[in-house]
Amino acid sequence: MRVVEWIDAATAAERLGVKPATLYAYVSRGVLQRRHGDDGRRSLFSAEEVERLARRGRPRGQPPELVIESAITALGADRPYYRGADALNLALTSDYESVAAHLWNPAPAPQAPPRRGSEGQEAWRCEEEALRAAVAAQGGLPRDLLPLDRLQVITTVLGASDSLRHQLDPASVAATGRRLIAGLVDALPPLGEPAGESIAERLWARLCPRPPEPALLGALEAALVLLADHELAASTLAARVAASAKADPYAVVLTGLGVLGGPLHGGASYGAERLLREIAEPGQAARVIADRVRRGERIPGFGHSVYTNGDARGTLLSDLVKAAAPGHDRVAAAQAVQAEARRRRLPAGNIDFALATLTAVAGMVSGAGEAIFAVSRAAGWLAHAMEEYERGSLLRLRASYTGPSPT
Repeated sequence: MRVVEWIDAATAAERLGVKPATLYAYVSRGVLQRRHGDDGRRSLFSAEEVERLARRGRPRGQPPELVIESAITALGADRPYYRGADALNLALTSDYESVAAHLWNPAPAPQAPPRRGSEGQEAWRCEEEALRAAVAAQGGLPRDLLPLDRLQVITTVLGASDSLRHQLDPASVAATGRRLIAGLVDALPPLGEPAGESIAERLWARLCPRPPEPALLGALEAALVLLADHELAASTLAARVAASAKADPYAVVLTGLGVLGGPLHGGASYGAERLLREIAEPGQAARVIADRVRRGERIPGFGHSVYTNGDARGTLLSDLVKAAAPGHDRVAAAQAVQAEARRRRLPAGNIDFALATLTAVAGMVSGAGEAIFAVSRAAGWLAHAMEEYERGSLLRLRASYTGPSPT
């Protein structure tokens, strides 16, 4: 039996004479295959395949692909790593504010304990005048408008009110990020009284009229951490392009928000929310899924383009919600949907479906999952913006032209 020799990414890149980022571009284009090491983090390549590619030379005839080097997030077999730290471990041990600071500053990862470690830390705040303007700007909006639509209005007004928005050094961007994220949360219409000063506690009071149960609030905190960044997701790529043109942090976040709501991205949680609302009791799950399959529709919240064997973020968040609300009818409905998906050999549920389950169990407003995703991912967008500000050159994609010959 032929034994396959596996080499690590650094060795493969050196043999091919390319940067590691180019190596992974070859993987995404199907030029090279890779597998993950036993630790789930290292990428391994067939030495024989790398040698064949080296002899053949650089692939030709492929559409140009944008490759960006970044030190923020690595994608493992089933989870992200924020500056080398396992995002799942951070979700269980750290609060959102600490993880955002970790993304913005290449320092050692925040350590446990405590999760609710805001004691001794100053709460993030938006300037009062800017906050009042953002609240006033929503006065003429429909009362049933989804939170994500409000966040776009809020971001625009907060940016127009911040005279420091064009300070693009890392410390200034981090300070802007704290003001911006606090403003995104505090300018949403209040539904209750916050249980505390953290971003998670204040966001809960904007999305849910009921006081938080500690375990469900912990699940919300974990969701904010798990969603804080995901390498070059579509919204992050758009945000980086904006930052490369020296757009200010508010414009960067506004760009990300514009992409996030798409049903193939952050909007998938909203689709999963609506799916769960169609299932009054678990026995209806099979019919609801069958109807969607018959219509040729996607099942929102299932499958992932990166984690083809399962999204560990979704598994962790689902487990936290089930532990927080054992026997809840919305948990039972979610489990029935997952069981039906397995019966049909559909892909596994992802973080979007887990997020929809959390919002359903908590009794949050429609579209709450998108809002949680957006507030959380603002930290990642700004981390990527900092890299682009430092890089100092415009990102420029090239098209592979297929139209009529120029005359």
